[in-house]
Amino acid sequence: MSELRKKHPEVGTCVELFAGGGGLAMGIHNAGFRPLLVNEYATRAIETLQTNEMPGGGKWPLKAGDVRTLVEDFKKLDGQVDVLAGGPPCQPFSLGGAHKGTEDERNMFPQMFRAIQEMRPKAVICENVQGLLRKSFNPYFQYILNEMRLPFIEREAGATWEEHNEVLEKLLANDSVPSFERYDVKYHRVNAADYGVPQIRQRVVIVAFRADLEVGWDEFEPRGTHSDESLIHSMREGGKYWDRHKEVDPEARARAIANLPKLDLDNPKTKEKLALQPWRTLRDAIHGIDEFEGRSLPFVNEKAVNEKEQVGGISDHFGWPGARMYKGHTPNLLDRPAKTVKAGVHGVPGGESVMMTDDPAFDGSGYRYMTVRETARVMTFPDEWTLAGPRGEKMRQLGNAVPVKLGKVFADAVAAALHSVEALKKPGGKR
Repeated sequence: MSELRKKHPEVGTCVELFAGGGGLAMGIHNAGFRPLLVNEYATRAIETLQTNEMPGGGKWPLKAGDVRTLVEDFKKLDGQVDVLAGGPPCQPFSLGGAHKGTEDERNMFPQMFRAIQEMRPKAVICENVQGLLRKSFNPYFQYILNEMRLPFIEREAGATWEEHNEVLEKLLANDSVPSFERYDVKYHRVNAADYGVPQIRQRVVIVAFRADLEVGWDEFEPRGTHSDESLIHSMREGGKYWDRHKEVDPEARARAIANLPKLDLDNPKTKEKLALQPWRTLRDAIHGIDEFEGRSLPFVNEKAVNEKEQVGGISDHFGWPGARMYKGHTPNLLDRPAKTVKAGVHGVPGGESVMMTDDPAFDGSGYRYMTVRETARVMTFPDEWTLAGPRGEKMRQLGNAVPVKLGKVFADAVAAALHSVEALKKPGGKR
């Protein structure tokens, strides 16, 4: 059954900021959190959220517009929110952005801090690009963590973030702030492929719990469930990967196996990785595995590519012409996780959404563009989820999103940690 048709037992409430095309919001809702407010600014993403229902039915409680205007909306939710989630616009820190960091007006972390201050959620899930961990941004990243730890300490008028950070560090060192005005914060460097997402996607997930709830980090365990070693073994030594892809031409299979590295099966670390499930591949996503329940996407032939035809009755599954390789780019391979889906400063980079087909003669090159629906599957969006706008805008929404499955993994872990201390039964802390 699709996640859009499943009903999940309610475990708490949530607010989603910077919702974009709905990946993180959907993942958190699939974990059982009921949304009280969902905010988004971009026109096409707003249309997407308006078009689609929440998993189990019902319209999203969408509050469209600039997050900076949501003042009374936040204050009305004081003490009612179990999880505040969001991925503040990451362009200031991404390799595709202008590298302006804190000077970039698109930096929306201050709005996340304000939301924490005004709503006092029990937990926070904040996703962002790995570029946030670059050495050049490390001082500001530490400031992000400190301000999330002490969100109620106001920054003095005219003070720089460096000056405010000094104040925060002194208060943290002295342990002088009461627990109901503090958050325990940790960040996690993750690859979405390690959690069953058919895509290599390196990200940073920051998680915070309100300190007065006394949630121990031992109760928070979003462990990886899949590994590359297990995929390699299932393609070569084990062969089980090909049991579910029996339709693959022997020559295509041989090419895929020839490029695999050898495994040191006597290495204890390798043995640990082999105990996990195999990484999911682009072929897995297209042919249907896990949440797609064996529902294979219809084959995209050369006519569909050249004439931009819809293939089958699935939304956003259109061929797209003009695929070619660019210097410095490599194509997506069917028998590996897809490359990171990107939004790009000037739209979707052509080479990043090109895939190598099984047929070296396909359309004269062996390459074609991934369809929007194939890309959505790589992001673990349900097939019923439709995206608004032209192709470029749909791909932009997907590139900016959090994979639904990854969002659910962290939301499940937060729910389990909160329940482990009966946090959801406690009243909100008093300021």
